[in-house]
Amino acid sequence: MSGKKPGNPFQINILETASDMGEVENLQRLVWPGNETDIVPSHFLVAAVSNGGVVIGAYETGGFESSFLDEDIGNEGLQTKHGNLVGFVFGFPGLYSTPDGPRLKHHSHMLGVHPNFRDRGLGFTLKRAQWQMVRHQGVDLITWTYDPLQSRNANLNIAGLGAVCDTYIREAYGEMRDGLNEGLPSDRFNVNWWINTQRVERRLSKKARRKLDLAHFLAAEIEILNPSQIGSRGLPRPAALNTLSRKIIERNASMLLLEIPADLSAIKSGDPALALEWRLHIRECCEVLFRNGYLVTDFIYLSGTSARSFYVLSQGMTTL
Repeated sequence: MSGKKPGNPFQINILETASDMGEVENLQRLVWPGNETDIVPSHFLVAAVSNGGVVIGAYETGGFESSFLDEDIGNEGLQTKHGNLVGFVFGFPGLYSTPDGPRLKHHSHMLGVHPNFRDRGLGFTLKRAQWQMVRHQGVDLITWTYDPLQSRNANLNIAGLGAVCDTYIREAYGEMRDGLNEGLPSDRFNVNWWINTQRVERRLSKKARRKLDLAHFLAAEIEILNPSQIGSRGLPRPAALNTLSRKIIERNASMLLLEIPADLSAIKSGDPALALEWRLHIRECCEVLFRNGYLVTDFIYLSGTSARSFYVLSQGMTTL
């Protein structure tokens, strides 16, 4: 699989060779800097793709050279005959349990985009290519984990791709020491992407889905479980999961909103203790919600100087 559409500066390639995987290894150092032990080595990537795994790369082939060449970031080992490697997605086969026994799935372990090419839709493009490849393998489920406090990732995974989640994992990877994850427990959402459903096909179609914003949900009297408050440093603080919030959950409202920080990085750099408070708060909220039959089905991001982010939680699988 290789292709570049007219007007699109990126070429998407299936990666298979040791040389290809060396480029992916180098790009990981830019995406998750600061800890060499967390890099997936090229020889492991080669072994994975030789046994059903999939690695897909995005190459910039013109039009963004000035963005790519950044002395502060470094780009050694990324320029090839294909162009400049600016993104990749990597996954491998796995199993999930059903009443009839284990079934094959694809676990998407890593999605990385060069820092200079974020917020250009490249993550969506890579995931769509992965969707095509895994469907070709006859698999109907892709799973992956991500930090539930990362608003950018939530917007892509839930709102953009149509993944759903009802599983919260505490300390999924133990202590992480890279620049992006250092300092917080490595709690993760484990999401399910049912790639043959109409829900997912609609999200990936060329016709854009009409997104609802916060006003639509509030007009429908959907309650915010934990509305944030701005603290003394101008950073949002989480509301306590108080008795009222628990009563909202216990009465089985068909839909709820759960607020998360719109910019976790700003909170981590400005007030690390507050970032930990958010981690523990969302951990408690999600564990209570998931135990009571809710699952994450959508995501709202309100841009602007006072940006806000919300998960949409629905009661039961029948809401999909």
